[in-house]
Amino acid sequence: MSIEATLIAPAQLAALQSSEPVVVIDTRDADTFAAGHIPGAVNLREVFTYLATSSPEGLQALKATFAEALGAAGLSGKETAVFYEDAMNSGYGQSCRGYYLLTWLGYPKIKVLNGGFSAWKSAGLPISTTAVAPTPVTFPSDLPTADVMLTQEEVKAALGTDTVLLDVRDIDEWIGESSSPYGKDFAPRKGRLPGAKWLEWYRFMKPSAQGPVFKTPDEVKAECATAGITTDDTIYLYCFKGARASNTFLALKQAGFSDVRMYFGSWNEWSRDESLPIETGLPVAKSTKKPALALAA
Repeated sequence: MSIEATLIAPAQLAALQSSEPVVVIDTRDADTFAAGHIPGAVNLREVFTYLATSSPEGLQALKATFAEALGAAGLSGKETAVFYEDAMNSGYGQSCRGYYLLTWLGYPKIKVLNGGFSAWKSAGLPISTTAVAPTPVTFPSDLPTADVMLTQEEVKAALGTDTVLLDVRDIDEWIGESSSPYGKDFAPRKGRLPGAKWLEWYRFMKPSAQGPVFKTPDEVKAECATAGITTDDTIYLYCFKGARASNTFLALKQAGFSDVRMYFGSWNEWSRDESLPIETGLPVAKSTKKPALALAA
């Protein structure tokens, strides 16, 4: 899926709304939504807040929860779903989490507003404070799920292999100073997956006049190259609960990385199982310097 196919600019969204059935989904909190939103948007905060586990029961609950919520929002399979957050660097990837969930659920038409609500406002487009009561429909239940969801067991099996485990959390989580964005001790253990590489999720975005937007495919490839990651690699993403990793998932997919999956349970799930291995402490790079030769006496 290309960047043009998934990411949509504010003016493009305004035109799309007037030309075909669209369900715009605002992932921000209820108070922020009420203060001003894109006209016609539906508020669905659960896209960001829902915590999932990767057990069969957990994934079934995830699927059932969002099939119901997205059907209630008006998605029947015929409409284009467009997710947005406040700004791409401040919502922890929440709009992209909606994109990832619908990708997993096999929904055919999904877009993300590049730049979020900040870009919409910067474009001078209308803002509403009127709440919309969507007409509930039946979310399509016969769609095959996409192979983008990883279980805890699949991640465990990838440890020590050529699979790239890519941690995209904030720096304090990567070095083990904090367990989560919700507080240093929100999760029981601090650290990272053994052997994981790290690219902070912010690195896949760049400033613009409308606020942060996604980098181009070549810029994303360049960022990955700094960590030794290529488009041919098998990449397993994780963060804390699958939001920031969803932002990276979209960035990588639009840049041509084809073999990308996400561990949606992420650190929130992994850290709670004491039997699972983790790395702790400050990561230390191996020196490439050759030892100095001792001088003869």
